[in-house]
Amino acid sequence: MPQDSPADSPAWKGTPVTNTLVVFDLDGTMIDTAPDLIDSLNHTIAARDLAPVTFEDLTHLVGQGARVMIRRAFALREAPLDESEVEPLLARFLDHYSQHMPGKSRLYDGLTDCFDRLEAAGMRLAVCTNKLEQLALPLLDKMHLTKRFAAITGGDTFPVRKPDARHLLGTIERAGGEPARSILIGDSINDIMAAKNAGIGSIGVTFGYSDVPVAELAPTRIIGHFGELTAELVRTVIAQASTAAR
Repeated sequence: MPQDSPADSPAWKGTPVTNTLVVFDLDGTMIDTAPDLIDSLNHTIAARDLAPVTFEDLTHLVGQGARVMIRRAFALREAPLDESEVEPLLARFLDHYSQHMPGKSRLYDGLTDCFDRLEAAGMRLAVCTNKLEQLALPLLDKMHLTKRFAAITGGDTFPVRKPDARHLLGTIERAGGEPARSILIGDSINDIMAAKNAGIGSIGVTFGYSDVPVAELAPTRIIGHFGELTAELVRTVIAQASTAAR
């Protein structure tokens, strides 16, 4: 019997045996990208002589991609921003971020061991991020993570992005998974709401970039370190989501 068999847990009695898919957000969940996001954003807004942003600001800026982050930075500094300026500023951001990748970004503690543990249990992994593909794909590649994932989707992969359920469901489909056997791991309201909108379970991490305590977002479960993310916890969250959907 494969290690990922539902029969390992009484909650899965009578459930067909299929692959479990664990979908991860990227920024603030798998990788601490804050130093590089801040550096590139400050480089971008310096073109308009705006005061630099800090990590404390970042939690209010990230989550909806680079364009929105730039717009939010201007709003934070109460500076006018004409729509015609957005694309040139975006190009400035993308150029700086790409040239310095991976920069100071680092994997969160325990992530690699977590991947090994889930894969050993027969589970597959995927990425669903609002980061643009042209930034997410090379970052994951340079961090030597790409081969881990059955699918990687960004904020421009589909016409929609998180918290729209179609972004997450599209990722699951690309990975060959099933919503009923999938969960999302994330740090922000976009992640937790995407999971809720898709009708699947979620695990919120406490070490990300949420501007409110992750508990206030009401994920199915919460972890403070990837050492807590076990195959048993994944199965438990999927079982809880299944029960809640009945």
